[in-house]
Amino acid sequence: MEASRDITRLIEIMAALRTPGSGCPWDLEQDFTTIAPYTLEEAYEVADAIARGDLADLREELGDLLLQVAFHARMAQEQGAFDFGDVVETITAKLLRRHPHVFGDARGLTPQEVEALWDRIKREEKASKPTTEKNGALAGVPVGLPALTRALKLQQKAGKVGFDWNDPMAVLAKIREEADEIEAAIRGGEREQAAAETGDLLFAVVNLARHLGADPEAMLGATNQKFERRFASIERALAARGTTPGESTLEEMDALWDEAKAAEKEK
Repeated sequence: MEASRDITRLIEIMAALRTPGSGCPWDLEQDFTTIAPYTLEEAYEVADAIARGDLADLREELGDLLLQVAFHARMAQEQGAFDFGDVVETITAKLLRRHPHVFGDARGLTPQEVEALWDRIKREEKASKPTTEKNGALAGVPVGLPALTRALKLQQKAGKVGFDWNDPMAVLAKIREEADEIEAAIRGGEREQAAAETGDLLFAVVNLARHLGADPEAMLGATNQKFERRFASIERALAARGTTPGESTLEEMDALWDEAKAAEKEK
């Protein structure tokens, strides 16, 4: 086989990898459960390439993510459930159905009206499906989402039925309340309770980010990058002195951190 721009070649390669006797031993022993973590990992790597602005890497990571779709579709085909073509047909039908303002008669909508229309169509789709899922305002939020993202989606759903604060300052007051509860638990030697209260604090912080119109996952990602950047500055400064973080005091590193922070503000 040779590389090709045709999606059919990818499907053929995946089939060859999963063919007993002549396929890849590792690929053959996989199932949906063992492949799912790789699917999540590839999605994160796509997001990482986007964050870094690396389009060459993005092209490769999108290919890796597409491979995950082909892999799952092939395993489903082997069970007689569906194949890659069914996946494509399902998503194209969904896109046509959810965009009547593009492919139908609902023209001239604002972005807010489009979002409301999308939500209504999703609700109608869910109501028409036989399901064993729990019903309720919070139904449909995948458990496997990153915790910050899942917290955001749960809060958004609760907010749509009126269970929400109207003022970011009220959320900030809740954050202070949760912090006080953590302090009380720590002073009382209740470490497990303090840990549980920390979870409540994180949930409240996600809520504040939502009320400020920010994505908590993206905001924490940006803060992680900032921490990495400033710590790298500390390491460079210490290396210029002929030492390392492990050989330095916390006071020395704190001073260098403040210098890195000030330098960033000047820029």
